[in-house]
Amino acid sequence: MKIKFYAHASFRLEGDGLSVVTDPYTPGPGKSGFDPIEEPADIVIMSSATDAFHSDPSHVGGDPVVVDALALPPEGATVSGLTIRSYPAMESMTFDYGRDPDANALYHFTLGGVRVLHMGDIGNPMEPAHLEALAGRVDLLLALTGAHATIALDDLDAAIAAIRPRAIIPMHYHSPRGVLPIEPVDTFLARRPPETITRIGGPEMELTPQTLPEGAPHVYVLEQSR
Repeated sequence: MKIKFYAHASFRLEGDGLSVVTDPYTPGPGKSGFDPIEEPADIVIMSSATDAFHSDPSHVGGDPVVVDALALPPEGATVSGLTIRSYPAMESMTFDYGRDPDANALYHFTLGGVRVLHMGDIGNPMEPAHLEALAGRVDLLLALTGAHATIALDDLDAAIAAIRPRAIIPMHYHSPRGVLPIEPVDTFLARRPPETITRIGGPEMELTPQTLPEGAPHVYVLEQSR
């Protein structure tokens, strides 16, 4: 599976003849601050349909099928050959957004033989039932690491320990181009053993079932490209 980090919680994942874009932000000054994606995709998955930082497929190229993870049935659904299951969640229930917190969803799928969990925009500890359902069933965790309005880092650590992913790619952390006052990725990395961290030095990498790390979860740090 080829992986490209656009920005915030948006990635491009390619495998099995499909290209998938996750959680596209609203681009531009006065919005997310990030550049448009523009590259074509087959599928766009959004953790909600209401959060401008996670649900704007208008700048994704091609003619992708757009999936609102919250609208999926509990047992999941197969879209263009990709089976997606969602795990409903909420933004932080204590952070003051100036509005009610949005519902959103984590979502799980397998691409190129790699089982992926995207954490959406969850702002609270993961539900025990979700942790139990996902334990041992995640190869790659796309992890919210900016804290504040998303999951607290203590709760993220607990989720990682319960789910036991083989690889972690941080997302939703501070970028000089972004507009949100969230934590830099180094705050999360300081909590992990240094020998389990690899800085890729760019926005792209590739993972296959054969190259997935063994032992403690390994963190791959990609640079935001938009």
